[in-house]
Amino acid sequence: MAPTDRSFARRRLLTATAALTGTALLGGTAHAAETPKSAWPDQFPLPDGFQPEGITIGHRPFAYFGSLATGAVYRANLATGRGSVISEGLGTGHPTVGLKIDHHGRLFLAGGDSGEIRTVDARSGKIEKVYATGGTFVNDVILTPGAAWFTDSFKPQLYKLTKAGVETVPLTGDWVQGDDFTANGIERTPDGSALLVVNAFANGGTLERVDPRTGAARAVDLGASKIPNGDGLLLLGKTLYVVQQAQNAIDVFRLNAAGTKGTAITRITDPRFRIPTTVAAWGERLYLPNARFDVEPTPDTEYDAVSVPKV
Repeated sequence: MAPTDRSFARRRLLTATAALTGTALLGGTAHAAETPKSAWPDQFPLPDGFQPEGITIGHRPFAYFGSLATGAVYRANLATGRGSVISEGLGTGHPTVGLKIDHHGRLFLAGGDSGEIRTVDARSGKIEKVYATGGTFVNDVILTPGAAWFTDSFKPQLYKLTKAGVETVPLTGDWVQGDDFTANGIERTPDGSALLVVNAFANGGTLERVDPRTGAARAVDLGASKIPNGDGLLLLGKTLYVVQQAQNAIDVFRLNAAGTKGTAITRITDPRFRIPTTVAAWGERLYLPNARFDVEPTPDTEYDAVSVPKV
């Protein structure tokens, strides 16, 4: 079994286990299917065999999805649901996991177990640069002024990409590294002073607040809630959306400005969820790719993206 196959096999095992053992303790459940539909499609197909994981949406209504299979990037028009592959990627062994787009139309791609960080021109699809991190599994990315920050799921460290290159920032403080997938999604605190990182291992699944200057991590107080299978994060104002992939749910928290404490608001569920992994927003909707980690991927496996209303 190739390294990529082993990594994703472990991830599928993790999602199956978490589905049986972990549930966030929340005050209520929101069923997205009960919300009135808009004129735009609330579900649309992605290419067969694509193996989507990450999603990002910029200042225009287009969603970009990364492929675990080949590292390709697919762009979909949210108004129609139609799209095409805009960047072919580097092929097998060079996946695209998390991705983000900046205001200049540049995509920042997390390269999974290739250990790569890649930048792509979203207009032409051209791969601009490939950075070697020396990492084990570069998973997710968030953009801050002057830098892009990436998690590594198998090493207690973050990668900071600036114009000067890639810097490794060790995670210390409360950070506890597991033997398998540990760090996953990453975001900023509402006041922008620190980073928020999912730790799927520590204390049954926690959210960690990380000082970007030192790498010191402190567990965010989420009360009785756990995020054992937390994946993608999305912060809108002080509302944090945490995709709980194997639970087929999005857990929603209200954070304080510093990101040191969060209160559970609700859990969003939808019968169309098939192991969603990451989330992005446009207008009043949240968009998620269904990664389908519960099935063995083939070139003919069908994939799609779905949208649900924001809280």
